[in-house]
Amino acid sequence: MILKLYNDNTNLRDLEKVVDVLKNGGLIIYPTDTLYAIGCDALNVRAVERICRIKNIDPEKVNLSIVCYDLSNISEYAKVDNATFKLMKKNLPGPFTFILKANHNLPRIYRNRKNVGIRVPDNNIAREICRLLGNPILSTSVFLDPMEIEYATDPELMEEKYQYDVDIVIDGGYGETIPSTIVDCVDDAIEITRQGKGDLKE
Repeated sequence: MILKLYNDNTNLRDLEKVVDVLKNGGLIIYPTDTLYAIGCDALNVRAVERICRIKNIDPEKVNLSIVCYDLSNISEYAKVDNATFKLMKKNLPGPFTFILKANHNLPRIYRNRKNVGIRVPDNNIAREICRLLGNPILSTSVFLDPMEIEYATDPELMEEKYQYDVDIVIDGGYGETIPSTIVDCVDDAIEITRQGKGDLKE
């Protein structure tokens, strides 16, 4: 199922359809301010496991990332000191993934590597879904094959490719091809481990 939504004018009725799917353990493909992503309710372990199987992700080897509505409840899911919080506040919403130490409010599957990625994308569709859901969204980018780039940027082609894996593909327009910048904040020294879209303001 493909659902058209607009970043500058989100339709509440359509957003509620998406949220109902997530509350029932479903999966979606949705736009962010960087790449399109596959997402689910981050606190629904079975849904998280489904995404890991689809993307062939081993959560013991790869940090999982969650999308939040804003920074107000970051401390519910990760340990963040004042300096890191100030850095995040300067740069979010924006195209950044901040790696933090996960806390015990996240399911064990996130704590296999002890860390979690935190995103607050500059995209109203993604953020409004989080707000209405009341939980963060587990988020992993749609696979970006340089030889088939349209299958990660064109919602209609994504629906064709992933129709048996996800419940809804949200058409928020053509996607981008540059991922988020990853900022590792686990240790005292802040380190950019992947330069993507966006320049970090320190």
